[in-house]
Amino acid sequence: MNSNAIARRLDAIQAKGAMRSSDIANVLEVRPETVSRWNQGKAFPHPTTERQLLELEFIVDQLSDFYEPQEARLWIFSRQRLLNGETPAELIQKGRVDEVLAAVHQLRDGVHI
Repeated sequence: MNSNAIARRLDAIQAKGAMRSSDIANVLEVRPETVSRWNQGKAFPHPTTERQLLELEFIVDQLSDFYEPQEARLWIFSRQRLLNGETPAELIQKGRVDEVLAAVHQLRDGVHI
């Protein structure tokens, strides 16, 4: 088990969201090798990237309340009607996390538009 805080966050994203390091790297717009270094404690994300990582973890955790890990992963990378046809991954990259969270809350509350 990984001991640093970032590695624990990455483990949670991988467990609850079935996301590989390459998936996380894609969402955060970094190289997979960078995610691997974070996981090993050899490097740490830039503060902006760290904030995105924490947001991703929170979103994945919220999705885990009603989706299996593989379903959560697919949701993050698929176009969503609740997000006007955009993917949650793209919105996270653009810093539009609140829109993604609003869609997650609508899904959780059973409000489908």
